[in-house]
Amino acid sequence: MECAVRWFNGMSFVAETGSGHLVAMDGAPEAGGRNLAPRPMELLLAGAGGCTSFDVVMILKRGHQEISGCEVKLTAQRADTDPKVFTGIHMHFVVTGKGLKPEAVERAIKLSAEKYCSATIMLGKTAEVTHDWEIVEA
Repeated sequence: MECAVRWFNGMSFVAETGSGHLVAMDGAPEAGGRNLAPRPMELLLAGAGGCTSFDVVMILKRGHQEISGCEVKLTAQRADTDPKVFTGIHMHFVVTGKGLKPEAVERAIKLSAEKYCSATIMLGKTAEVTHDWEIVEA
């Protein structure tokens, strides 16, 4: 996996991923940024949410569950001093579908958290990662 990050001006950066995609990042005005794009740590949290959601959807589909939606809301706490790593991350999953089995949803989230989601497992080295979930009938 590769990525190149280029500084533009102020505290704005653009990453070009190995797959050829661009991602903008910026800092807060008090840090010299212009608040034009997400902060790098926000993208790290978003990446974890995307990674675990991908797993949950894939596991439920493979389990022949009629899933039609999956949203994960993440809240994180960071250390007060440098390096300001994540110290706590809570993920609340809202899974939508027809007749979804609660045990299948719980299993998919657990498998993602403990076996498949590289991002969450890596962040779990510094943060306590917790989960809860709800099912919405479609």
